[in-house]
Amino acid sequence: MHFTIQREALLKPLQLVAGVVERRQTLPVLSNVLLVVEGQQLSLTGTDLEVELIGRVALDEIAESGEITVPARKLMDICKSLPADALIDIRVDEQKLLIKAGRSRFSLSTLPANDFPTSEEGQTSLVISLPQAKVRHLIERTSFAMAQQDVRYYLNGMLLEVGENTLRAVATDGHRLAMCSLAAPIEQQEKHQIIVPRKGILELARLLTEQDADVAIVLGQHHIRATTSEFTFTSKLVDGKFPDYERVLPKGGDKLVVGDRQALREAFTRTAILSNEKYRGIRLQLAAGQLKIQANNPEQEEAEEEVAVDYNGANLEIGFNVSYLLDVMAVMTTEKVRLLLSDSNSSALVQEFDNDESAYVVMPMRL
Repeated sequence: MHFTIQREALLKPLQLVAGVVERRQTLPVLSNVLLVVEGQQLSLTGTDLEVELIGRVALDEIAESGEITVPARKLMDICKSLPADALIDIRVDEQKLLIKAGRSRFSLSTLPANDFPTSEEGQTSLVISLPQAKVRHLIERTSFAMAQQDVRYYLNGMLLEVGENTLRAVATDGHRLAMCSLAAPIEQQEKHQIIVPRKGILELARLLTEQDADVAIVLGQHHIRATTSEFTFTSKLVDGKFPDYERVLPKGGDKLVVGDRQALREAFTRTAILSNEKYRGIRLQLAAGQLKIQANNPEQEEAEEEVAVDYNGANLEIGFNVSYLLDVMAVMTTEKVRLLLSDSNSSALVQEFDNDESAYVVMPMRL
């Protein structure tokens, strides 16, 4: 194997792929990246056995074909440290990867490509093609609500639901829920649901950077695969039953509050400073035309904010974890938001004022 490549051309796919590779591995080959040269194409593959990513880059001239695995982190650090305009010459010689650039020389240890695990092709149940920007938007609107290390392992990921002309993402950690839907050209009558693990979702969002290009998504029985011109991403699915999110959406809320998103976000942020660091609880007091936000902590410090809102229902007092409200405000983009409440023991439904594509449910807190 022998090829030459510009530093910039190699660094971009290498950084993407290295993001999948875990630093501490039980199997040495899993901390390596697989390099494969065929004709005028170099592909780089990284995996942690749950998520696999293949980055592709075109070479300027036909190269000597071959395949080998080398330490991902070291190769990336070498590339980063070279000058921006460097031309890198890479060859394999006696089980070492030799790298030359200008006056620099490096020799890296390798492991045979045969040792590298590849993801199996499973049965495919559905293929859809969507603009990258739309899929990224879907993930960004919901991923913050995924659980992190919950024993209910099916919550440590995101539900993707495909229905007729709709792709929907739902995430919940048991205390709050985020849901976003987008119209998509899908001719699927029955609803099809999969749960993609947390790491897979975060990696996928990182990859979808081209606004105008499409991404082809394959939903299989045990995996999801996304392919663009530059990469192929595969993730195993979480085996489990996602909660029935339709039942979680609050029904029959009769208290509608409409407020300025930025004003509310700033007031929540200031009040949060003096909330209990562990529980992050704040109290909302609703009266006609006004929302009072209060917080206190074990040091007996207090914060109070008043925000003018569009509300003319009965008075209501309700407690929330302020972090959950701030997370929702951070992903919204409209000037105004609406909160639908029923009583102090029921969840709140938070949405953008004139947009139903996403919905957020936040459970109340007892203060």
